[in-house]
Amino acid sequence: MTKFRSSKKKQGHRRAQPARKSTSRYVTVVVAATIILACVIVWTRIHRGGSNALQPSRRAESNRAELHGGYQPTEKWLQRAYLVSKLYHSVYTPGWEGAYGAIGDAYLFAVTNDSALLRFHTIQHPLTNLYNGYWVDDRAWACLAELYWWDVSGRTNMLLVTDASQRYIEARTAGMLSNHEGYWTWYNYPPNSRVDEKIFTNSNMNQMVSVACRLYEATGNRRFLDDALLVWAGDGSSPGIEKSLYKGSGRWEGKKGLAAFGKELPWGGTEYCSIGASLYRATKDPKYKRIVVATAKRILDPGTGWVDPVDFYQVHMDGNGAFVHFLMDAYQTAPGELNDIPGKVEKMLEHVWTNHHGTAALILHRELDHGIRNGWNPQGGEDGYGVNEVGTVHAQGEATRAFCIFAYFKNIQDKIRPR
Repeated sequence: MTKFRSSKKKQGHRRAQPARKSTSRYVTVVVAATIILACVIVWTRIHRGGSNALQPSRRAESNRAELHGGYQPTEKWLQRAYLVSKLYHSVYTPGWEGAYGAIGDAYLFAVTNDSALLRFHTIQHPLTNLYNGYWVDDRAWACLAELYWWDVSGRTNMLLVTDASQRYIEARTAGMLSNHEGYWTWYNYPPNSRVDEKIFTNSNMNQMVSVACRLYEATGNRRFLDDALLVWAGDGSSPGIEKSLYKGSGRWEGKKGLAAFGKELPWGGTEYCSIGASLYRATKDPKYKRIVVATAKRILDPGTGWVDPVDFYQVHMDGNGAFVHFLMDAYQTAPGELNDIPGKVEKMLEHVWTNHHGTAALILHRELDHGIRNGWNPQGGEDGYGVNEVGTVHAQGEATRAFCIFAYFKNIQDKIRPR
């Protein structure tokens, strides 16, 4: 589930300065010289056999090099990830959508060490400038972007950890972690907030559990892990999400409704793969791993109706960057038991890149600039926000997350270890 809430600040445009007037004779001389020079260049390239001429594939690599600090990917999925990321950089805004793409770029940096990606997210668009947003999951994505970049850039930039800690503690202090509906979970607003929409919870809000686990890893502060365990297991007075929402055998059930308007589990429970993986990474308790494996297996079983039986895209939901991330977190937790996940995700992304093998009823991949549609059903009709958007910061942030994370795993697959 994704949301269309952040807005782009208006930017002024400088009016072009009027060109200086020149004499007609001067203009004639310049034009003539230019034509002669162009003819010489063309003749030279032709008669050298084209050895210095850019072939189409090399020209594409050159364009990427200009944007990404000279790094030139040769592997197919890295090339595609860079093309998707390039448009994301062009439409970037510092909201939750920007955080989505920043998470993807962190994975891309981890496999390429491309300094241009690091500059984009630390100098040109500092992660600390990301908005906390309207709902608590906006804050969660911002925190996760900061913590992923802290991790992949050497774990030395403690400003990112400090900022993520501050964002988290502000929400915790405001009362957004609560049991006022009978079980412990994160909420959009504190219990007594007076707002125009009802306070509801879902697994987006509980991405704050993943934040807490990563903050525990970065700081060693047990308070963060205790919060994460409280949400999952509850305490003596109230249960947590496992007893409230998990029904066993990989099946999660929550309140029904449209995405963000009552639906507690917009991805059918897949989102708890990342949350469970975070807890397993922090505690090494095998119960989290068992639930992650069961959840991933169930959601990718075409018999449940969640994914297409051939290409494994979500049939009824948007938020595909998050969906791919959740699945790859599950894979990293149990690569032996879930060794089919990379192949299924590859089919999903190939389906998008080829516009459902050339048969999609609408654009999934806009080849002109590599804009990607938010929803990935080739017939449309998904639940979510702006499912028909193509190449916006919303859709492209999602796509960057999906393509870059998959490219990372594709290129280090022989090094995967449970985390």
